[in-house]
Amino acid sequence: MKIKYLGHAAVLIVHGEKRIMIDPFITNNPQSPVKLQDIPKVDYILVTHGHADHLGDTVKLAKRDGSTVIANFELCSYISKHGVSTHPMHIGGKYAFDFGSVKLTPALHGSSVVEGDLPVYAGNPCGFLIEIGGKKIYHAGDTGLTKDMELLKKENIDLAFLPIGGNFVMDLWDAVEAVKMLQPKIVVPMHYDTWPVIKSDPSRFKEEVEKLNVKCVIMKPGETLEL
Repeated sequence: MKIKYLGHAAVLIVHGEKRIMIDPFITNNPQSPVKLQDIPKVDYILVTHGHADHLGDTVKLAKRDGSTVIANFELCSYISKHGVSTHPMHIGGKYAFDFGSVKLTPALHGSSVVEGDLPVYAGNPCGFLIEIGGKKIYHAGDTGLTKDMELLKKENIDLAFLPIGGNFVMDLWDAVEAVKMLQPKIVVPMHYDTWPVIKSDPSRFKEEVEKLNVKCVIMKPGETLEL
C-alpha cells in the first residue's frame, strides 16, 4: 500500500487497483506539488468537513472520475446537489466498502461551506479510521485535542495523520498528547506551514514523539510512504 501526502491535509491512499483521496485540497493549495490534472483516477473521496481547504476539489474530482464521496450526512446532501455520488455517514458509524471499512471519529472543529458571503452549516466535522489491506490508518481531520482519542488506542493504529499547526487545530504539544493517547505505530504531522498563521516545527514534534517510542515520519508534499 502506498500513501502519498499532497500537503496540508490532503492524502492519497493507493491499494491494489483502488485509490482513496482524503481532503483533496489541490487547487489554491500553496503546498500542493501537483495540479488537479495530475491526480490519477480516484475511486473514493473522504471529506472531513466543509471548509474550503478540505472540501477543496472534491466536486471536480468526483465528477471527472465518477468517485463516491464519503462524508457526514449534511455535507453529502450539499455535495449531491452537484450531481455527485455520495455515501453519507455520521460520527461513530462504520461501513464496509469494496476497499475496506471506514469509521467516522469525533473532531473538535467547525464545518461550513460558503454560499455568497455567508457560511452555511455543513454537519459535524470528523476524522476517519480506515481499515484497508490489513492496516489501520487514522486521519484526524481538523481538530483540537480531545479525550475521545484515548478510545482509539484499542484499534492498534498503524499510521496516524495529526494536525500540528495550532490556531485552528491543535498545536504540536497537544498533538504529542494525542500520540500518547492513540499510541500509533507511525505518526505523520499535517496541517502546518500552509500559511503563516499555522506555522509549526515538525522536527520538534518528531523529537518529542520519538521519546514515546513512536516512529514519526515528516512527509514533504509529494512524498510517498509504503505501509
